[in-house]
Amino acid sequence: MKTILLYILAIFLIFAGINHFLNVDFYERIMPPYLPSHLLLIYVSGLAEIICGALLFPITTRRLAAWLTIVLLIVIFPANIQMLVNYKNEHNPLLWIAVLRLPFQFVLIYWAWLFVRRKKFLK
Repeated sequence: MKTILLYILAIFLIFAGINHFLNVDFYERIMPPYLPSHLLLIYVSGLAEIICGALLFPITTRRLAAWLTIVLLIVIFPANIQMLVNYKNEHNPLLWIAVLRLPFQFVLIYWAWLFVRRKKFLK
């Protein structure tokens, strides 16, 4: 079951990364205004998600990928906060999705952490 969870996380990251290239407008709207070069950051974060997901598959890169995933999820957290702020200010009916994204980010971080500390996933 834990191996299945590993592959689900990897595939989720890859698809989330691809989505950065397919739905640029969505990501531009949730970029914190204080960050520069929004388009570049969207592409870089999308590529980083794809790389993290791909690196979870080989055993030799799994621990590194899990650590990189944790760092990435922390780095992109401000965009999730910005999404929540935007949706609240706009009275967006999808506010509930923005609210759920915040704790889900912590779930993803914990999920990646499982593969940092569990040696059986590294063999």
